[in-house]
Amino acid sequence: MIHFAQLQKHIQDYDSERENLIKKSRDVLKLTKQVIYAIHRDEMKEAADLLKRMEKEKKEMDTIARKNLRLECEGSYKVAVQEYVEAALYFSFVKEGKLVDLDVAPEHFVLGLADLPGELVRKAVFLAGKGEVDKVGKIKDEVDKMYGELLKFDFRDNEIRRKVDAVKYELRKLEDLVLDLKLRRPSSPREVSAN
Repeated sequence: MIHFAQLQKHIQDYDSERENLIKKSRDVLKLTKQVIYAIHRDEMKEAADLLKRMEKEKKEMDTIARKNLRLECEGSYKVAVQEYVEAALYFSFVKEGKLVDLDVAPEHFVLGLADLPGELVRKAVFLAGKGEVDKVGKIKDEVDKMYGELLKFDFRDNEIRRKVDAVKYELRKLEDLVLDLKLRRPSSPREVSAN
């Protein structure tokens, strides 16, 4: 005999938890954007405070997602986690000069990592405008290393492969920026006197 009442309750419970997950995902996404924006404005204290709030919201989101394995496959959850990865990695790179491991699914980590070079290019342009050529070079080197490591993977997922391919174009922008900065750098007095 089919238990329609049980089926109905199961589906209603799932829909209810899915709605909770979508709402919490929006909270996480909003904070990721605020973290990144604060970092771009060089407001690292504010970024650190926002990062703590973002991590708290992400834990709550993870708790909801763990209630049903299907929830971890929901698009809103996946996007929120990869944006969390991007914001957390961006903060750690700007603050400490290095990338850190995060406790997320490997696919979500790679998707967030592949988005990071876009923010690093923006940071590099900002630094170039301030004449901080060495920091721009460090960003270029980090993206180059990241891209080299990602090339070692055999990604079968189209979304991941597309995002990893986009890293190559961000790296090219950084290489062009570094070259442009080197060409514009004033000559040393020794080079000037030799002419």
